[in-house]
Amino acid sequence: MPSLKDIRKRIASVRNMQQITKAMKMVAAAKLRRAQDAMLQARPYAETIEQVLSGVTVRTDEAAHPLLQRRPLRRVELLVMTSDRGLCGGFNSNVLRRAQRFLYENADNYERIQVSTIGRRGRDFFRARNIPTRKDYPGVFEELTFDKAKTIAEELAAAYLDDQLDAVFLLYNRFQSAISQVPTVVQLLPINANSASEDEKSQLVDFIYEPSREVVLDQLLPKHLAMQVWRALLESVASEHGARMAAMEAATKNSSELIDKLRLEYNRARQAYITKELSEIVSGAEALK
Repeated sequence: MPSLKDIRKRIASVRNMQQITKAMKMVAAAKLRRAQDAMLQARPYAETIEQVLSGVTVRTDEAAHPLLQRRPLRRVELLVMTSDRGLCGGFNSNVLRRAQRFLYENADNYERIQVSTIGRRGRDFFRARNIPTRKDYPGVFEELTFDKAKTIAEELAAAYLDDQLDAVFLLYNRFQSAISQVPTVVQLLPINANSASEDEKSQLVDFIYEPSREVVLDQLLPKHLAMQVWRALLESVASEHGARMAAMEAATKNSSELIDKLRLEYNRARQAYITKELSEIVSGAEALK
């Protein structure tokens, strides 16, 4: 049985850990609020540009712009979003398991699947397993800006237009609530903003474009692609803070339970120690009679 001093040290250690988890939970909650606000502010623009793009693409065919053209899927890239830091529960492990499943399930469907990463956890994961990555985008989450999302989108679009890739898929944690994040795979390229049937298309009246349909698509498609990446980054950040807040709350609760158990163990050890001392005193007194 550990000594009373050892138990007291352990209780103090767990209590210090509990203070840290409480502080981390409060910080994550504050960051989550800001991340949710940013995500909600980006939604109206993203939804509007998607509606406008859908209205244009439903009245045209794939040949109208290279980013709309589909070709046989042989070379595919998977862009995986993780966090730079840990202590966020299953946030990273869930999305990395989904990445492994994507690679396994599609190994025979495509000639080549290459991986790019955003976030140190994903980069380290693939390096540790000797899975080659095309590129890692460092420092994206250190100071998240729309320009970084735009740069990533432009690089992916350039690779697609240069016929280096036939499709690009994005894997990230979609934010549902502070305790629920869903690993989600979406296709970035080729852009698919046209969900109408052929009968519905035949009944539509075309727009009058100024200056031309090609110029409108040249403006809309890159913005839509950048907005897709931007939304995914915002969703991933909000999911990370939500997962960390939930993980720290669970850790705080577990530390409270552990402190209660240690206190019970301390009281039992102290009671046993007192009983032993009393027994020795009584035995000594009896021996003197």
